[in-house]
Amino acid sequence: MRQRPRLLAVALLVLVSLIMLNPAALASGPTLPSQDPFYTYSGSKPLGTIPPGTVLKHRSAQLAVGGGNSTPIRAEQLLYRTTGQLGRATVTVTTVLEPAPTPILPRIVDYLSFYDGLGSQCDPSYTLAGGDAGDATYQQEAEEEELLITWYLSQGDIVTIPDFEGTGLHWMAGRESGYGALDAIRATESYLRIGPATKVGLSGYSGGSVAADWASELAPAYGPKLNIVGVAEGGIPANYFGHFAYINGTVEYSAAIPGELLGLSRAYGLDLTRYLSPYGRQVVQREGTACIASVFGRYPGLTIGDIMLPAYRDLTRVAPFSIMLRDQTMGKAKTHPREPLLMAVGNVDEKGDGAMVAGDVRALARHYCREGVPVDYQEYQGASHVQAAAYFEPQTGPFLQDRFAGAPFVSNCSYLGP
Repeated sequence: MRQRPRLLAVALLVLVSLIMLNPAALASGPTLPSQDPFYTYSGSKPLGTIPPGTVLKHRSAQLAVGGGNSTPIRAEQLLYRTTGQLGRATVTVTTVLEPAPTPILPRIVDYLSFYDGLGSQCDPSYTLAGGDAGDATYQQEAEEEELLITWYLSQGDIVTIPDFEGTGLHWMAGRESGYGALDAIRATESYLRIGPATKVGLSGYSGGSVAADWASELAPAYGPKLNIVGVAEGGIPANYFGHFAYINGTVEYSAAIPGELLGLSRAYGLDLTRYLSPYGRQVVQREGTACIASVFGRYPGLTIGDIMLPAYRDLTRVAPFSIMLRDQTMGKAKTHPREPLLMAVGNVDEKGDGAMVAGDVRALARHYCREGVPVDYQEYQGASHVQAAAYFEPQTGPFLQDRFAGAPFVSNCSYLGP
């Protein structure tokens, strides 16, 4: 067994002490986002006329851990205007946590969860407030993320954690995830009245890396006034065609394919069931409200051929899937990142980490280097997707603290080659 990274151990001690200072019985928990009117815009002004990042509603909450144990850490939840995958005005929620005492020079960590949710019980705004995701595997992951978040608070950082999939649970929709991440920063700065000059760092692993990477690509055009000083992204699905081919028919991660197709279909307003085999409809129905970590390994050997009708099995060539998947390819926005990037992926089988293709991540890093982006690319040899996270997360904290401090950044673009 690997040892827990040091920063997680420190954060665990902080959280345990907080719970001991403020013991609380397991509460009934917050209302599910899908049933909570807070998640719906109810104003009279047309949403499309409201600037992205505008706070539409706010309410107080309290950070909870362990499936409902409350802590003294206060939170504010903000419903804010953002933009969907197809450019339409939409809304979502971010949870804002402030350190105590509040720093004289505020800085923000935009923490992008790997919540990978197709049901609203997976939303960070729900689990952070003590909501029960209903699955032990996912709950453990959520608690590990809470440790990371608490570590950032212990460093004096403001942390904002957006539900970047939106209220429609558009899992793996790149642009929408990036817009949601950027507008969470704007909403946080506006609500706290700290201004766009505030230094901001982004961090996301796996599903969170989708939001982190797209936010970094879109920011120069979509959020040019934001002062993003560093982005950490790991376990990156840089190319969905390569990602799908890699996990197709595998024991564990093949279950992600129907879930990803469903999340993208929601984002594009597509009725996925029209293209599915009878068995595919069964699988999608089962995954349709799941936190995706709970289904890994449930359909060992599942293939695209198993779930799609014969005419739609070649996702690389047949519309609408070829179009949707191509749209998610990273590095193809009209703008590129301006700030230093920490990019990482595991390599357990000389191809990837079991879920993401290392060569595709390496190619993306090389692409950014050619565009003049300073990149530190890390490839963890022998590490699976889960193991690579244990390497990556301890690097993200020091990386972002150095960016906040203005420390020199060492790029290894020369190692990647032209």
